[in-house]
Amino acid sequence: MPDEIQERAGASVLVCDPDGPSVATEQDALDLIGAAFLGAQVVAVPASRLDERFFSLGTRVAGEIMQKFVNYRLRLVIVGDISQHLVASSALRALVTESNRSDHIWFVPDLDALDARLNGIDVSRATGS
Repeated sequence: MPDEIQERAGASVLVCDPDGPSVATEQDALDLIGAAFLGAQVVAVPASRLDERFFSLGTRVAGEIMQKFVNYRLRLVIVGDISQHLVASSALRALVTESNRSDHIWFVPDLDALDARLNGIDVSRATGS
């Protein structure tokens, strides 16, 4: 399936294809942001598409990618099992915990969990629309 905009829990979500290109750089983030500007408020990226450096916070890849989404007022949602990375890094565990408390970056296990999160908030307030 190609990346596509779907209506999910009252929000327009760019659901990214798990088999799409890797997200490893700021430019990759900007490419997703550009695709989202066709009408999405949220970008749901499978964890499998993230470069391994994303999960090693010392590389700053996660921060650079996440900051691009915050700057453009788009919610970034990482979808999938990242438990192996969480076990290996207390810093990543802390980042995920803090991110999930905010309105901009979320880590969820699957799209059903994303729908549940979206149902619990006012999407227009959280995205600045």
